[in-house]
Amino acid sequence: MSTGLVLGGVVAGPVLASYVVEALRSAPTRPDTLAWAPEIPIRYLALDGARVRYVVAGEGPALVLLHTLRTQLDLFQKVIPELARHHRVYALDYPGHGWSDIPRVAYSPELFVRAAGQFLDRLDIEDATLAGESIGGSIALLLAARRHPRVRRVVAINPYDYDRGRGLRRSSALANLILGLSRVPLLGGTVMRMRNSLVEGRILRGGVHREGALPPDFAREVYAVGNRRGHYRAFMSLVRHWPQWEAARSEYRTIDRPVLLLYGEHDWSRPGEREANRRDIPGAQLRVVPDAGHFLSLDAPDEVVRSVTEL
Repeated sequence: MSTGLVLGGVVAGPVLASYVVEALRSAPTRPDTLAWAPEIPIRYLALDGARVRYVVAGEGPALVLLHTLRTQLDLFQKVIPELARHHRVYALDYPGHGWSDIPRVAYSPELFVRAAGQFLDRLDIEDATLAGESIGGSIALLLAARRHPRVRRVVAINPYDYDRGRGLRRSSALANLILGLSRVPLLGGTVMRMRNSLVEGRILRGGVHREGALPPDFAREVYAVGNRRGHYRAFMSLVRHWPQWEAARSEYRTIDRPVLLLYGEHDWSRPGEREANRRDIPGAQLRVVPDAGHFLSLDAPDEVVRSVTEL
């Protein structure tokens, strides 16, 4: 019995400590301007009762940018100014991401696809090109597969729809360890609550291949956002629902509009997984950007701009 009490204390101690650490974190202040483009106003819109942050820039054909998991619209800071010379550019933070609200819901593919579809409808965006990275690419493909009437074409950048959603674990040994632990009952929540900026920064750097491609201010803001109340729970829900992104690929065969699959040479996906998407999507083009990784808009912004504007 005494041994059991000791073991229980060994387990309970770190768990309780993690809750204390989480409770003592300073909540970040929501910025009023974009550090990288203060001239672009920040806007908010309610989607299913959640207040969602978004920006609009430029004039021309509609272009909607959809970011990766665990990041935010600032992922596109290197491409929005140039794209806005050719398009009316929209970018949003999904629910539970960036500076949008963090509702207590299941962070499944359906949540994100519904939010993006509602975003198009609420802002009356017509004939839109959707350019999404990672789950953003998968969201765009699913909206096209469901024949959303406001979607004209898709640029799916490193879509996150393979290996039961475990692609992030391929980015580095550290990411594999942390994300693996996050799936373990009790231990997963403890690990997420005890996070620190050095570990998260190293994991985030696994998304780029080119030296210096990750802006330090962006990395700091992504970490700070994770200190918002309820953010870690939303991220853990997203992790639990990862396998559904691969399962949703079964819908790709119904896509009936132009699709460009754009991959970084060093993306976490493998050549066979990329080719499977090309085969499954009728008429899809596939292009690989040399010397680039998963966060293609940070790693190879010129190639992203060129691919989007030439489609």
